[in-house]
Amino acid sequence: MTDPGRARVLAGSRVSRETADRLDVYVAQLRRWQPIKNLVGPATLAEVWTRHIDDALQLLDLAPEARTWLDLGSGAGIPGLILAIAGMERGIRVDLVESNARKCAFLTETARVTGAPVRVRNARIEAVIGDYVGTEIVCARALAPMAQLLAWTAPLLKTGTTGLFPKGRDVQAELTQAAAQWTVVNDLVPSRTDSEARIVRVTALAAPSH
Repeated sequence: MTDPGRARVLAGSRVSRETADRLDVYVAQLRRWQPIKNLVGPATLAEVWTRHIDDALQLLDLAPEARTWLDLGSGAGIPGLILAIAGMERGIRVDLVESNARKCAFLTETARVTGAPVRVRNARIEAVIGDYVGTEIVCARALAPMAQLLAWTAPLLKTGTTGLFPKGRDVQAELTQAAAQWTVVNDLVPSRTDSEARIVRVTALAAPSH
């Protein structure tokens, strides 16, 4: 089953042939494990390149100089494992935090066969977040509303880490809710995979002054 979006995604992202090969291995792994682990929405599997891989790759373009990444609630490795595969040649390393042991098994095995520079941690976010002060980028996709993401990542965002959080059409409502609890410095980057989606780029965070 060939995803018609593969060639377009690879051309647009300008990755090397070696990286493209590793991404093919990732896709094969995802399709092999999906019936057992239900890693992604079944309807999206036929469009994995345009729905998932390109969605992850666009984050890499927003932080081209970053070398240390943290992906929360990694699940199927979107975006963290994909970022690690695509960023190998620029020397990035990604930590994947996932509380579901079955999904960690997928992440660990797929990292092994692709050679991706990741560390998989089977843990709850709040138990390990303090280990990542100083990380350049923290990201999470389809994990929680903005207010919860900010609560989890506050120790990082308050100390210089940049947050990259892909969001859908409800992003403004989520930011409004979060503003009741936080003073957030952010901008919204249009998603290249969904005209209604935005990537919330958080560059500073503080408790409200009132």
